Amino acid sequence: MTEQLNIHHDRTSHQFETTVDGHRAYLAYVDLGKQTLDIYRTFVPDVLRGRGIAAVLTQHALDYAAREGYTVIPSCSYVEWYIERQGASSDGLDRE
Repeated sequence: MTEQLNIHHDRTSHQFETTVDGHRAYLAYVDLGKQTLDIYRTFVPDVLRGRGIAAVLTQHALDYAAREGYTVIPSCSYVEWYIERQGASSDGLDRE
């Protein structure tokens, strides 16, 4: 991804989102309480796929979770794959 993305964290809708070329991409999560986030969906429109946008959204969400002391449940298959690919330690992750 060569372009700089402006990622907005909408805490009310529980989403990290960005708009590129008029198309909205987002990552959605549920705050389960007890400092636990369930990241259950990433969505990037077909026209934007292959540009690393889902990776940027995922990293922003993981950075937020780490900064705020949340445990992450990666219910979204992309997020689970991203974490495994990055070799992230199991600290802060719940894979149940």
